[in-house]
Amino acid sequence: MFRPRAAPARSKSSRFATGKNKTNRAWVQRHVTDPYVRQAQQKGYRSRAAFKLLEIDQKDRLLKSGQYIIDLGSAPGSWSQVLRERVGGQASRILAIDLLPMDPVAGVDFLQGDFREPDVLAQIDQWLDGRRVDLVLSDMAPNLSGVGVADAARVMHLGELALEFAAQQLKPNGALLVKTFQGSGFSQLVEAFKKVFLRVHQRKPGASRAESSEVFLLGRDLKNQSKTDETKD
Repeated sequence: MFRPRAAPARSKSSRFATGKNKTNRAWVQRHVTDPYVRQAQQKGYRSRAAFKLLEIDQKDRLLKSGQYIIDLGSAPGSWSQVLRERVGGQASRILAIDLLPMDPVAGVDFLQGDFREPDVLAQIDQWLDGRRVDLVLSDMAPNLSGVGVADAARVMHLGELALEFAAQQLKPNGALLVKTFQGSGFSQLVEAFKKVFLRVHQRKPGASRAESSEVFLLGRDLKNQSKTDETKD
């Protein structure tokens, strides 16, 4: 049985710089009046991000019963909640991974740690048990400094890490969905996706605020791999 080992405690510092008090007040006001926040509270989702995944799945049909899925940057767990609802079934397996702690989601395995570290990778291999995954999701976000160039570099680096991880873990017909931001380095990340996947799409769901540069990159079907290379399920 897969039993993830607890990772050392990490800082719970905010992922986003909030700036001055007036910025905080504006954010709170926008948050409490946001219709997606209200819907998330009504439906029991841990954040409004759930609706971003739901909208993308409605368009691209990513989630299917029986899949193996890894959710990177999973905390607080809204995407894992959606995965459990949409995928379901005993044949499906979902692994959530984050540096931060995450309250349990029924039917979802959780690893707290850095997926680049050998110990965490060993636990992922144990969970996979010789299989490859159908889908990798990444909702990872860095701690932002407020320095545009540095923050853009951090964002793109996370996208590159998710791409490298997915290229190693996906089935040949698998998919990777990554949250990123338009700006410096974005076009280079798109090109990197095109080197790995046969099909690359940009998605901007309605739940993603219009004024935000947030965008999602979707890559499907690995290049240079035959579908006969899949390991057994």
